[in-house]
Amino acid sequence: MKSALVTGAAGLLGRATVNRLADAGVDVHALVRGKEQAFRDDVQFHVADLSRPLVAKSLPRHVDTIFHLAQAREFRDFPESALPVFAINVATTAFLLDYAGRVEVSSFVYASSGGVYRNARGIPLTEESPLQDPAGLGHYLATKLSSEALVGSYSAHFDSVALRFFFIYGAGQDRSMLVPRLYDRVKNGEPLALQGDIGMRINPVHVSDAAAATIAAAGLEGPATVNIAGPESISLRGMGELFGADSGCEPVFESTAGAPADLIASTVRMSELLLPPAITLRQSLSDIRE
Repeated sequence: MKSALVTGAAGLLGRATVNRLADAGVDVHALVRGKEQAFRDDVQFHVADLSRPLVAKSLPRHVDTIFHLAQAREFRDFPESALPVFAINVATTAFLLDYAGRVEVSSFVYASSGGVYRNARGIPLTEESPLQDPAGLGHYLATKLSSEALVGSYSAHFDSVALRFFFIYGAGQDRSMLVPRLYDRVKNGEPLALQGDIGMRINPVHVSDAAAATIAAAGLEGPATVNIAGPESISLRGMGELFGADSGCEPVFESTAGAPADLIASTVRMSELLLPPAITLRQSLSDIRE
């Protein structure tokens, strides 16, 4: 790979991906919302509001790979922000796929979500596991799954990969996201709601592992869908206890009736095709507490 276009470059995953690519000598074109979000002198930043139509002439004439990692910040604001979310997650994807064919890219990597699966108690979710039905998806995940289908439809023209990420976390992440939000609740003495005794179990992935897997995905041949998750599963109670020990605050739990619905990804395909995840929550507490 000599050149790449990265959307969502100012986000947690986008920034880590841009840094890795640039450090490796790749000619990187990065899309950001404002010029103040540029963070490297050796990267070409392009200002673009992805909630509005892109203009092809504002993008490079050729890149080898497109990493479409942008996420709408308004994803929780439904239905008020339904159209901007659709524009970023679906309309921009359609535009970039058309652009990819015109500039003859070799690969297109799309950031989707592990939330498209039906939750399963204690069973790791493989890439063939059942997906949520349309009513259960919600608007944000429906746009993600729609774009997965769009990406796959171009697989005869270039290698296309959909990566389903499971709870990315890392230094500098918005505190409203799951992992830092749970840490802050424990630190502030706020209760963590659990179904049953331990709550749901997840295997969150550190952004360093996520970025490395994202770049490795550009080397896959043909269409592919790959889960991207961390090396170990942990319950919400386990996370609360871990964060409590780190912050010096006793975690408070509120248990409710019912069996928790786990969201644990199988990382077999990730390990075989890309790289095995390596970084655990315990190893990265300094990144979470910031």
